[in-house]
Amino acid sequence: MLPRIKSGQHPPDDAGPGSTALPEIPRPAGRARAGLIASVADWSARHRAAAITGWLALVVLAVLAGAMTSGEGARPVDPGEAGRAQEWVHAQHSGDSIRENVLVSSRDAGQNRRFTDHAELRAATADLVAELRRAPGAVRDVGSPLAAHGTRWLSRDGRAGLVTFEVAGPDEEFRAHYAAVERAVEQVRERHPRVRLAQAGDHSLAEAVDDGIKDDLKTAEATSLPLTLLILLVVFGSLIAAGLPLLLSATTVVATFGLLRLVTRWVPFNSAASAIVLLIGMAVGIDYALFSLRRVREERAAGHDVPTALRITARTSGHAVVASGLTVMACLVGLLFTGVDVFKGLTTGTVLVVGLAVVSAVTVLPALLATLGDRVDRARLPWLGKRRIAARESRLWGRVARVVVRRPVLTGASAALALLLMALPAFGMRLQDAAVTASLPPGTSVAVDAANEVRRAFPGAATSARVVVARTDGSAADTPAVRAGVDRLHQWAAASGGALREPITAVPVGDVLVVRVPLAGAVTDPAANRALATLRERALPAAFGTVPGVDYAVAGKTAMPHDFTERVRDRTPIVFAFVLGLAFLLLAVVFRSWTVPLVSILLNLLSIGAAYGAVVWVFQDGNLESALGFTSYGGVVSWLPLFMFVILFGLSMDYHIFILSRIRERWLAGARPRAAVVGGIAASAGVVSGAALIMTGVFTVFLTLSAIEYKMLGLGMGLAILIDATLVRGVLLPAAMSLLDDRAWRLPRALKHPRPAPAPRDRPAAR
Repeated sequence: MLPRIKSGQHPPDDAGPGSTALPEIPRPAGRARAGLIASVADWSARHRAAAITGWLALVVLAVLAGAMTSGEGARPVDPGEAGRAQEWVHAQHSGDSIRENVLVSSRDAGQNRRFTDHAELRAATADLVAELRRAPGAVRDVGSPLAAHGTRWLSRDGRAGLVTFEVAGPDEEFRAHYAAVERAVEQVRERHPRVRLAQAGDHSLAEAVDDGIKDDLKTAEATSLPLTLLILLVVFGSLIAAGLPLLLSATTVVATFGLLRLVTRWVPFNSAASAIVLLIGMAVGIDYALFSLRRVREERAAGHDVPTALRITARTSGHAVVASGLTVMACLVGLLFTGVDVFKGLTTGTVLVVGLAVVSAVTVLPALLATLGDRVDRARLPWLGKRRIAARESRLWGRVARVVVRRPVLTGASAALALLLMALPAFGMRLQDAAVTASLPPGTSVAVDAANEVRRAFPGAATSARVVVARTDGSAADTPAVRAGVDRLHQWAAASGGALREPITAVPVGDVLVVRVPLAGAVTDPAANRALATLRERALPAAFGTVPGVDYAVAGKTAMPHDFTERVRDRTPIVFAFVLGLAFLLLAVVFRSWTVPLVSILLNLLSIGAAYGAVVWVFQDGNLESALGFTSYGGVVSWLPLFMFVILFGLSMDYHIFILSRIRERWLAGARPRAAVVGGIAASAGVVSGAALIMTGVFTVFLTLSAIEYKMLGLGMGLAILIDATLVRGVLLPAAMSLLDDRAWRLPRALKHPRPAPAPRDRPAAR
């Protein structure tokens, strides 16, 4: 690093209102001692074929390793009581309890006859039960309004009936059995055209979620790549220069998914995280390549030959890329403090993709740039290419920064106040996971639409609580005493004021008994959580508390998100403390300052708080529903605020480290603090704006996906990055750095070290 020039040698702070004159920045000499990053980049540039071949070999090996991985991956375990119940069932090694429901109602919306008086509904129900039982071994425990205690399978208004049944296993026979069920329902539907049959249950809803994730992933892939290429063309003005970041990002993502297939043998990975890993990989991979490409262009414009330009880039932008990547990965590790299995896979995927993006930026990218030389700027776009390839400083952001440093208190306070106002709705945030019936918009899935119909007639039936009853000695739990406890649950449901509903069913799975109890409410809303508390704290102790040697636990589509949210809420302070402390330490090491990390943390908290407020205002409060294509369910997905905090804190360091590095370069070269701020902002604005535009565009793709969780993530991340790259880095950062003056770069005396000797200046080499 260059030494700080003594006071008295400062150039003028500003040459005037319209001036763009900035102090000349001495470049690090090509002959100076290289660090590790520069050594790696220099080796890659000198051994181009080996570096490029090595990267391609890594990608191919990763893909092959994933392709050769067979068998099931690690299975995630839900936190809390729901996870315990899940483990009891899994330990039986005899399949699971997979229950489906078929609502039987009239297609004539105006009919008011009760089910018991409607001959066609009764005939269709009898036909369906007979057809299901006709498939040998496909179903068990069939319940209907025509069976004993048939009123339990009638809606409260008496106009609809419900047929419930278990799809039999074992696992290898399940698909054939489920196909037989689908054929039976379809045949009955054809024979009774005036009767509506709506099927929803464990497997049909799980398939709907999986299909939605696959469709969303395809949409993300098909949309993000062309959008990114378009933005890169605008940023670089050259087809070849635009293609390099895209090529590196694509190979990075491919290698990541190959390695993930191997790693998930031991680490659980939720398929819903695939789209997140894909888009984060595209965003950071392109950003890192963008930073390096821009710096190489600047050094070539300054008169350096390609090898020297690459060495200088490695010491400056390369150092910033590695520091940024390490910060992102370290912040992501904070998610592991939640102890939630789903976050383990997500953390693994994002750390892998960011790590590979860093590796590609400091190894194969220098090799490609050394190979191409000035040909990287070939295939220019008409009217745009020449201006973009020049890599000039931004006049607009230079003017903005100059205004800010003249009035730092006024401009900084105004920007901070605007972000605080945006953050106000976040104080009313209510964490609530979206039920599957609320996650996908109406018309997206037949099964989800059917589940909504079932819920209106039989609240909780399609998404009932799963009470797993087990004996402490490991023997079979399906005993007369336990069955008597199930009978007491029926009595509790009748006297619960609607909190617990019918039909309550019980089937043995191995040595445990799985009891289904429909709950009031909309699966994950406050009413459903109150019903869950009634079941856990009152009904189950009364039903099974007197049965000796019996234990029980509650899982299901209400219990699992409830327990997950509680765990995340309890562990969030630990994650926040870890990320904030780690970010402070990393920035203190990178910039050898304690004020810069504090300012960075405060600015990041402002931008994240504003993004939180926007997510609450839009999705929890139900604004812009028609424009964004969602229906508000009155909450914010429980994992989103924590995930956004960790990811944004890491990703924002991309811009922060890059800009501060440019400012510090000028300050060390002798510029006055405010001139260094203006120069650093002007020099970095082009690449930061381009990178932010790419990241915002990539995350905005989430808004086009079907699941409301993805839409929340897209709006929150995209808006936070946009705020971070404009209002925070363009106004708040220069205002804060201007107020700090020279104090921004001071360390406590105990942490100071001798300044390095001046490095010789480069002589521009012939091109």
